[in-house]
Amino acid sequence: MANVAVVGSQWGDEGKGKLVDWLSERADVVVRFQGGHNAGHTLVIDGTVYKLSLLPSGIVRGGKVSVIGNGVVIDPWALLKEMEILRGQNVEITPECLKIAENATLILPLHGELDALREDNTAAVKIGTTRRGIGPAYEDKIARRALRVSDLSDPDLMARKIETLLMHHNALRKGLGAEPVDGAKLLADLVEIAPKILEFSDIVWRTLDEAKRDRKLVLFEGAQGAMLDNDHGTYPFVTSSNTLAGQAAVGSGVGPGAVSYVLGITKAYTTRVGEGPFPTEQKNDIGRGLGERGREFGTVTGRERRCGWFDAVMVRQAVKTGGITGIALTKLDVLDGMEELKVCVGYRLGDKTLDYYPSNMADQAAVEPIYETLEGWSESTFGARSWDALPATAVKYIRRVEELIEAPIALVSTSPEREDTILVRDPFAD
Repeated sequence: MANVAVVGSQWGDEGKGKLVDWLSERADVVVRFQGGHNAGHTLVIDGTVYKLSLLPSGIVRGGKVSVIGNGVVIDPWALLKEMEILRGQNVEITPECLKIAENATLILPLHGELDALREDNTAAVKIGTTRRGIGPAYEDKIARRALRVSDLSDPDLMARKIETLLMHHNALRKGLGAEPVDGAKLLADLVEIAPKILEFSDIVWRTLDEAKRDRKLVLFEGAQGAMLDNDHGTYPFVTSSNTLAGQAAVGSGVGPGAVSYVLGITKAYTTRVGEGPFPTEQKNDIGRGLGERGREFGTVTGRERRCGWFDAVMVRQAVKTGGITGIALTKLDVLDGMEELKVCVGYRLGDKTLDYYPSNMADQAAVEPIYETLEGWSESTFGARSWDALPATAVKYIRRVEELIEAPIALVSTSPEREDTILVRDPFAD
């Protein structure tokens, strides 16, 4: 049996939550290994909708250990609010089933404020952030001035670290015309909330090492998608962490050999939230129709997603850079009723034809998609649970996508309900 990492292969919002939940029934441990509360997963279980931002999707399944790894940046107030909401939906959250890495970085109120100040004062390249403080928190982590979960146990240490932190942040705030942060108040707020977070603090790498020794199945859960990766995505219109499966090891404290199978979640069309290039975007009735049928609104922010045709070049690149073993194709049912479908098979850049997505920001904005047109289908695929239930043209579309992205289809999702899934190849069995 194999440990599985679940990652997005596009710009996020591919439907990872449902697939992680679907797979977590057989896993013993579910680990979130990067990102913050700027990303969200929506789970629909027996008609009940659960919206998660920081908590691993396995938390709604009894008998699992859910882990927030050291690669995640944690807003403690947002985390406690999320826990409160889920408890109101009868989800049990205890230190036995939820463990937070003691070396995970904290997001503080000043991080979200800086996020907004920068976005509002930038006239040139706007990133379109969620203003949740993710980027500034990762900056402080890399600059070695961040507060971490374990610091919450030592008020004196926190006071010293806050003083160092504010030397940087108050200088930035002054330049942006904002009032300085009150260090004493920040410390008091952290001291107040500390016991509620420390209750769940743990040595996560050791927990996972014990799981390995006991031959338990581990599911690694990523946030966002490959094209938002800080190195391999559409930089600078990316998130502030590495979203590829390689981060599963670093972001949870296990060796790279801990991941045996990488499942890339891939929407049957393409969506994007925020600013940045989007070669196959359809600013027309086609794009609006995809958005309406697919209910394309962000789980966390509620922002409307931009929609377009499937980009096989981009997904193939995600497969290569992310070491994706197999693909879970989601939201196939959204394409029901369309007479024809287009798939991007290459790009034109001036007089050149490209079979890859360029890294240069100007080139990314300038590429024009080269399309292949495929026949659509009038029958419904909604809720299908077997190949036999799919129209022949839908199967043909799936097979052509499989060829173009150079990766096998392991699962097909045909609705938000967890059981409406066609299993082609079991990721855990590889």
